[in-house]
Amino acid sequence: MTEPLRILQILRAPVGGLFRHVNDLTRELAARGHAIGIVADSLTADGLTDARLAALDEFASLGVHRLPMPRLLGPADFTTPIAVRRLADRLGIEIAHGHGAKGGLNARLARMGNRNRVALYTLHGGVLNFRPNSNTGRFFRQLERMLLSQTDAVIFESAFAQATFGRMIAEPKCRAPVIHNGLTPAEFEPVVPLPDARDFVYVGEFRGVKGIPFLLEALTRVTGPGGRPATLHMAGSGPDVEATRALLASLGLGERVHLAGVQPARQALASGRCLVVPSLAESLPYVILEAASAGLPVIATDVGGIAEIFGPTAGSLLPPADAAALAGAMQRVLDDPDAAQREMRERLEFIRPRFSVAHMTDQIEGLYRTVLEARRG
Repeated sequence: MTEPLRILQILRAPVGGLFRHVNDLTRELAARGHAIGIVADSLTADGLTDARLAALDEFASLGVHRLPMPRLLGPADFTTPIAVRRLADRLGIEIAHGHGAKGGLNARLARMGNRNRVALYTLHGGVLNFRPNSNTGRFFRQLERMLLSQTDAVIFESAFAQATFGRMIAEPKCRAPVIHNGLTPAEFEPVVPLPDARDFVYVGEFRGVKGIPFLLEALTRVTGPGGRPATLHMAGSGPDVEATRALLASLGLGERVHLAGVQPARQALASGRCLVVPSLAESLPYVILEAASAGLPVIATDVGGIAEIFGPTAGSLLPPADAAALAGAMQRVLDDPDAAQREMRERLEFIRPRFSVAHMTDQIEGLYRTVLEARRG
C-alpha cells in the first residue's frame, strides 16, 4: 500500500470553476487517504464562499486557512508567501499545489530550499488572461518565467492552455501534462428545466472577459414562439453586476432578464433551457461540462479549450465578440429545438467516457508521486 501524502491546495478566489476543481480534487484525494490542507484568499468572497469552504472542513484534515491574496499586486503579496511557507512547514507539507496565478506564486515560494517538498501549478487561465500588451500582463508573464525554476510540474486543463503558455511564457522544462477537469457520476443525471424556465441561461462571473454585453445585445434580436421576446436567466456575481444592470435598462431588457445572484450550478441550469457562454477568453470552463453532462443544449464561443469539450460538435462554436452570430445561434435553438437536442446528445456521448473526477485525480495523484520521488532523488 502506498503511503498517504500531505498536500496543501492553494488558491486565491474560492469561487468559480477554479474552486470547483479544488473542491472535487480535495474530496477525491481525501477519500484515497491523503491529508489535505486548503489555503484560500480572505479578501474575495461571494454569497456562498463561507458555506463552500465550510463544506470542505471534513475533507481537509489539515485545515482550511484564509490569508489575503489581492487579485493584482498588493502588500499581502510580500507577507502571505511567508505565512504560507510557515504553514507548510508546520503541517509537514510534501505537495504544494497552487491554482491560478496567485496560488501558483505561493506554492512555488513555499517550495524554495525544501528538498522534501514539491510545487505544482495548475493555470486555470491565470496569467494567460491578462492583456498581452498591458504592463500588468508583462509583469506577471516575467514573474511566471522566473518561477518556472521553482516548479516541479505545470498542469494544463486544456491543450489550448498548454500551447498558449508555451507561446506567451516559455516551454516548461519540468513535467507539463494536459489533465482535463472531471465530473462526478451524479452530474450525468439529467437536469429537468423548471416549469418557469427561461429560454436561455448564463452561469458565471460578471466581468469583462465573459462577454456579457454581447449576450445582452444578441438577446434584443431573438424571439420565441409566436414572436414573443426571448428570455434569459443570469446566475453569478462579480465586479460588473451593476454595469450589467445599467446595460439591461439601456437595452430595455429589464423584464426579459432575471438576475438571480449566486446559485449552485445545477439549480441555475434548471432555470433555463439552453446555456449560453459568450466568453472572450476561457481555459476549460466547468459550466459547459456541467450543462452538457446534464443534457442541456449549449451555445458557446470558440475560445480557449471549449472545442476540446465540444468534440465532434465543435463546428457549432461561434466567433467571440460577435453579437449577430450569437443571436443567430440563439434563434436557431428556439426555431428548431429538435436539432439542438440532437447536437446535445452527440456532445454528451463524447464527454461521458472522457471526463470524470476519478480519471482526473488518478493522473494528478500519479504526478504528485512522480515529481516528489524525483525531487527527493
